[in-house]
Amino acid sequence: MLNRLVIKNVALIESAEIDFTTGFNVLSGETGAGKSVILESLNFVLGAKADKTLIRSGEEGCLVSAEFGNLTESVYAVLDEFGFEREDLLIITRKFNIAGKNTVNINGNSATVSMVKRLTMLLIDVHGQSEHFYLLNTANQLKLIDKLSGLVDGDLIIKAKTAYSEYKKLTEELSLAGGDEAARLIKTDVLNYQIKEIEGAEIKENEFEELSALREKLLNREKIVSALAAVKSGIEDEGGVSDILSNAARTLGAISAFGEEYSTLYDRLSAAYAEIDDILCTANDKLDDIGYSEYSLEETEERLNLIKNLFKKYGGDYNALTEFYQKAVLEKERLDNFAEYAAALQGKIAQAAKKLYSVYIELNKTRVNYSKIFAENVLRELAELGMNKAQFFIKFNQIPAFEECKFSGYNGFDDIAFMFSANAGEPVKPLSDVISGGEMSRFMLSIKAQAAKYNDISTFIFDEIDAGISGAIAWVVAEKLVKISTAVQVIAVSHLPQIASFADNNILIEKTETADKTITKVKTLDSAGKINEIIRLSGGDADNISAVEHAKSLIKKADEYKTNNIA
Repeated sequence: MLNRLVIKNVALIESAEIDFTTGFNVLSGETGAGKSVILESLNFVLGAKADKTLIRSGEEGCLVSAEFGNLTESVYAVLDEFGFEREDLLIITRKFNIAGKNTVNINGNSATVSMVKRLTMLLIDVHGQSEHFYLLNTANQLKLIDKLSGLVDGDLIIKAKTAYSEYKKLTEELSLAGGDEAARLIKTDVLNYQIKEIEGAEIKENEFEELSALREKLLNREKIVSALAAVKSGIEDEGGVSDILSNAARTLGAISAFGEEYSTLYDRLSAAYAEIDDILCTANDKLDDIGYSEYSLEETEERLNLIKNLFKKYGGDYNALTEFYQKAVLEKERLDNFAEYAAALQGKIAQAAKKLYSVYIELNKTRVNYSKIFAENVLRELAELGMNKAQFFIKFNQIPAFEECKFSGYNGFDDIAFMFSANAGEPVKPLSDVISGGEMSRFMLSIKAQAAKYNDISTFIFDEIDAGISGAIAWVVAEKLVKISTAVQVIAVSHLPQIASFADNNILIEKTETADKTITKVKTLDSAGKINEIIRLSGGDADNISAVEHAKSLIKKADEYKTNNIA
């Protein structure tokens, strides 16, 4: 539930701290006092889009902080996902400055607006006037049924997503492989050219690297020949290394019999002489090789350019070229045998479509069954709200035959419409065609009364749910709101004295003006303040004894109702 809302420099509010309680909280005040600013502030901290008009005139930025308690396991699960510690309270703080920069914190941890939305959608349900219009759209009516019935993110929807994904993958595969005959012929010609070009090149694995190394040798032939010739000359010329080592070996050989240390030294020198001789042989071989390769420099560069171009066209390296070639061969085979391939694929598509259609039927049955319960509950709630002659049911489109079904998504083939008649004798028509403002308020309240039973959300906020109603119906609406408040925390913005009289916590929003500025202030009312506010809402005078007694009688009546009807 929402424990506290702290607001700084938002519109007309310089600074405000609002404490909410369990049960029924009512915000009231003069028109233009700033009740809408409270809701704007709340929506802001819940993750709504912000702009500079939110910031109080003359200030550099604004801040809103919301404190929540009695957290559910679903909220803790999201905190776990974010890597935040589990705490008894959840405090969300959001700042916004004149430069358009957002700063968001969740229990002191840096966060994002999207993270806040993930959490607050599990905490608060905000009903505003815009929700009236939202529900007049038949697509949104289907979304509501899915939400309340538990279909959203349920096992059946997951099953439908899986079935649709399989169907879509197969249809896309057929589309990519097919096309009309002219398109297939063009594609076949392109593939033939690509396959022949790759096959004709006869590129071998590691050939590019080997040719690159050879090119470097050929480009530096003179330097290599010079170095090798110097090695050869230094070893085998008269007075070279070979002669020196040979003479030294003969000298050591003459004394090797005089001791092991001399024979060991002789062996080492002999080994060195053999190594030098091997170096000479290798240098001679390399000189022969470089001489033999001299003519192939131009051919080597041409071959390298050919390989580079093919790599560039078909993937970047030998492995990518090979993979492209293998896929091209397979695709050409499919095109050459398109009729056979298409028939096999169409068979798979037909099976996938049947599977998806069966899931569509399951979705329809689930929705139809829940819709009957939903309509009965709405009518019962409406009767309690003074609309006992109302008619309401949910109209579904006719189920299409399998052959006529369009498999355009995972959510099934259902189109629905809320059909409504407020009074006896009036024809039942789509909700948007027949419902008035006051009737819509009561209709929405009946839906919220059901949602309170099935949702984990702990706070419901109603922005003028009492619009368009008065008198006895206002009293019934108040009773309905206080009943809802036994299951969840209710915060309502209201202009009706009947609703204010039921409040467990009355909060007054008032505007004061000075010579240079206008300020909205928020305060929690004591019992005397509650009486005065009910007098004001009733249009009475606080100095009039009758007005005071009337306000007290409303509060007494509300208290008696809660005592007798609220467990």
